[in-house]
Amino acid sequence: MRNSTCLLQPSLATTLVLPVIYSSLFPAGIFGNILAVWTLSRRAPTKRTQYIYLANLVTANLLVCSTMPFLAVYFSRGYQWSYDSVACSIANHLGTLIMHVSMYVTIIILCSIALCQYATLKKNSDAQYSQAVNENFYRCVLKKFCQPKFAKYLCIIIWLTVLCITATAIIYNVLERTTEEFQRCYNIKVEAGEFTAMIAASLATACFFISFMTVLLSYYCLTRHLSKIQKNSCIGEKHLIYSTVKRNILVIQMVLTVCFLPYHIFRPIFYVLLTNNDCPTLNYLVEIKNFLTCLAAAKSSLDPVITLLLDKTFKKRLYGLFTKPTPEHHKRKVDIFTKESQNVKE
Repeated sequence: MRNSTCLLQPSLATTLVLPVIYSSLFPAGIFGNILAVWTLSRRAPTKRTQYIYLANLVTANLLVCSTMPFLAVYFSRGYQWSYDSVACSIANHLGTLIMHVSMYVTIIILCSIALCQYATLKKNSDAQYSQAVNENFYRCVLKKFCQPKFAKYLCIIIWLTVLCITATAIIYNVLERTTEEFQRCYNIKVEAGEFTAMIAASLATACFFISFMTVLLSYYCLTRHLSKIQKNSCIGEKHLIYSTVKRNILVIQMVLTVCFLPYHIFRPIFYVLLTNNDCPTLNYLVEIKNFLTCLAAAKSSLDPVITLLLDKTFKKRLYGLFTKPTPEHHKRKVDIFTKESQNVKE
């Protein structure tokens, strides 16, 4: 790399603030996601498509959260480690690499959940959907995202792809270590990567923007669709269900916008400006990148809250784990809206 000789000097923001943030996110994320796993395993209907996606989303979140201690130690002590040390290898492989690939699993699954929500609502609100589905490739693809079997296969493919990419990257990094020597672990090669890492990052960035635009298009199409059916008919009591699905897609869009969009806008800028030989500028660029990465990783710790927003049935069952059973005659009244929501989602 052209700037491999530049000696990075981390500021207090990197050596103090980032470790504190990661150390705070770790227990909150682990506790919240383990609680989500427990709730899903005890009370969730395993055959529902939504819960297949949620189970894989929580798994990816746990992987991201499990890397946070390694990242906290790396940012607080990495500038003191030698590049060939075991600690540097662990922080680089178990920290940065696994965190990044797990983040992209969450992005793809969030996109799949948005498509599933949009497709189920359109299917249930469009009287001609079943007749047109075989004639319209777009609707056929949307319908697939609502099928539990397809959801399982999609998640398996995503994880296999992630495992292959992770294994390949680790092997490549181990082999490349012998070709170039650095004194410290916190260096421009670890922070920016080699040419192959840049190619992989470019593909990942493209994957994010495809997912981002897909969710945005789903929300736009859903808004237009609801506007159309409101003009042509009275949706009455189903209005709450339509509003819930619209809100769910909006929540996913907001998560992608707030947590992931800043990082993916900055990443191409970061690689373009790496050609600059000014070391102070490179230090600032690396620190901005690391804070935006931290913002993206924070999403995994906040995801249990997002899950509660996305699924009222999940919220009800989580509440039921900590309360006494509700009498049947009262439970029947409480479940009216929940049953209606399940019919739309299935």
